Amino acid sequence: MTSVNRKYLTGLLIFCLLAVLLPVTIFAGSPSRDVQTAAVDASGWQKLAPGLELGIFRSPQTSEIEDPVIRVLRIDPQRYKLKLLNASALKNGHALSARDWSRRFGLTAAINASMYQTDYKASVSLMRTRGHINNPRLSKDMTVLAFDRLDSEVPLVKIIDRQCDDFEIWQRKYGTLIQSIRMISCNGKNVWHPQPGKWSTAAIATDQRNRVLFIHCGSPYSTHDLINILKALPLEISRAMYTEGGPQAQLYIKSGPHEYEFAGAFQLEHRQNSKALFCPPVPNVVGIAPLPDAHQ
Repeated sequence: MTSVNRKYLTGLLIFCLLAVLLPVTIFAGSPSRDVQTAAVDASGWQKLAPGLELGIFRSPQTSEIEDPVIRVLRIDPQRYKLKLLNASALKNGHALSARDWSRRFGLTAAINASMYQTDYKASVSLMRTRGHINNPRLSKDMTVLAFDRLDSEVPLVKIIDRQCDDFEIWQRKYGTLIQSIRMISCNGKNVWHPQPGKWSTAAIATDQRNRVLFIHCGSPYSTHDLINILKALPLEISRAMYTEGGPQAQLYIKSGPHEYEFAGAFQLEHRQNSKALFCPPVPNVVGIAPLPDAHQ
């Protein structure tokens, strides 16, 4: 969508109504019981599966929501394949929540791919796979998430920074390209100016070991402040890009017995026989699925 603030206010009203109407367990800010009781190593990461870890980090900056935390899914791309799913690529396709995208296509996790236009299908900037073009337009935004490599000499996943990388060369090395707004540059700089607006955020990053990070912050922060928070956490982020804001910002994870769903300022702990929290449908997600030949 083109207006983050409008989406945030509209979606927040919907969430408040649903929180009253639906018999679900909703938490604002604090980690779910599964995270609290599961084994977590000294660095704060909980191992969900080989090559897949969930980090729950308390924000060093206070928020309007009590006990703000940052959730980060850390992914080894040698064990998990990234996939871009588009409603526009499917016959009679329509937007789904990250949870429903995951369940329909057998994903281990899914997060927003980028902001989208008012047709609820097209991304606001360049988005394409080998077999489908969602949006052919390269906008002024500086970062492009690239995976499904066509050249074995390049990283499995790369966030191309158009200020530092020659996009004309790099775009030919990957089958999937997703353009969005830069958060942390190739020089490690916070490239957002301070702003008064605050909202929940979904983001995708890579770290210094070429692992992929799916980041979700349900507490409302300005993007400038959130970037500073992320830089202060032990994430070793090398590059990061913004993918969505407001209640539409969501992250779903299902790995073995662990199931989590984060959306906007709300978190759902999945329990047996519980109904799922309503999450706004989104037309494009980046998901992961285990590679069949990965050593377990």
